[in-house]
Amino acid sequence: MSVPALDDLPGYRRRFRVTPGEGFVRSELEDDYHHMRVTLRHSGGAVTAVEPEMVRAPWTTCPGAIKRLQQTFTGRPLADFPALGEKATNCTHLHDLALLAAAHAGDDAPLTYDVLASDAVAGRRLIELRRDGEPVMGWVEQDGKLVEPAAAAGMTLLQLRPYIDALDAEGQEQARVLRWGAIVAHGRAIPLENQSDATRMPPTCFTFQPENKVRAIRVGEIRDFSRGSLQPLEPRPAAA
Repeated sequence: MSVPALDDLPGYRRRFRVTPGEGFVRSELEDDYHHMRVTLRHSGGAVTAVEPEMVRAPWTTCPGAIKRLQQTFTGRPLADFPALGEKATNCTHLHDLALLAAAHAGDDAPLTYDVLASDAVAGRRLIELRRDGEPVMGWVEQDGKLVEPAAAAGMTLLQLRPYIDALDAEGQEQARVLRWGAIVAHGRAIPLENQSDATRMPPTCFTFQPENKVRAIRVGEIRDFSRGSLQPLEPRPAAA
């Protein structure tokens, strides 16, 4: 019996695109639940302006994180971004976009990362990262723990820091992108009514901070990019 290719399996899709230019770098993200972008204006190795945009977000409070991101990164050296340690007080997705943009501000060509995570079948998920269309990292998860690669076998996605820290710089970036995408993908298996009460969430992002979670309301369109031909960050056809 032939095994279906990951592209043919129902599941989660997430795409990052990073576009460097003269004095700026832009990073974009789209997945089932989010569509966001961050533009960093920079000069002399420091950020002069932070321009976040939220095209699609899951909570009414998410747009408030735009100002918080600007406070976090405006005026900071690009090289200092990873050490600031303020992810939990920001929108985690805008924060990751800012870090990814900063890391590639000096590149001479655009970069695309794609995360593909199949829906679990008998507790098994296939998880893959592609760079510019080519597979660069693949994991297999069984009943919540990785069984591949061997170096991460027996670990959950939340226990991967030792595995990630042992990789080279490029591998660390790729593993972090894949890990976070695989975590977000779990939302596909949770009924929407069970993930729509922000007051039950730990303070892991801007919306889930105590002062914000009490007024957060679940909103936003959820898209399934594994069904149909449209992929994340591709223009949507004009309405007839």
